[in-house]
Amino acid sequence: MSEHTEAVKSNLGDAGAHLKQAVSAASGAIKSAAGAAGDELRVGKAQVKSELADGAVAGLGAAEHLGGATGEQVNALMDKGRDLLDSAAELIRERPLAAFGVAFAAGWIISKLGRSDK
Repeated sequence: MSEHTEAVKSNLGDAGAHLKQAVSAASGAIKSAAGAAGDELRVGKAQVKSELADGAVAGLGAAEHLGGATGEQVNALMDKGRDLLDSAAELIRERPLAAFGVAFAAGWIISKLGRSDK
């Protein structure tokens, strides 16, 4: 064989060996990347589950306090109602004639409205 042919064969052999090594390295890199991606996916999945569980616990806590908050609001409304009744009673005591006049006028208006429908 000629010197050039031997050089071509040698260079092609080297190129094939390097190509084989490149494929092997790429395969290892892909396997490593897949393993790392799987690990990251497992970590992300665990974090999602953790956040969902924490959200559920917070929601349950809010639901537990909802009854107390509702009770507080009802108590506040009842207090305001009592204050309004006390104010009305005080106004009636201070001006009984005016209170009677207002009640009489309101009753008369309501009776007229009731008759006009018929």
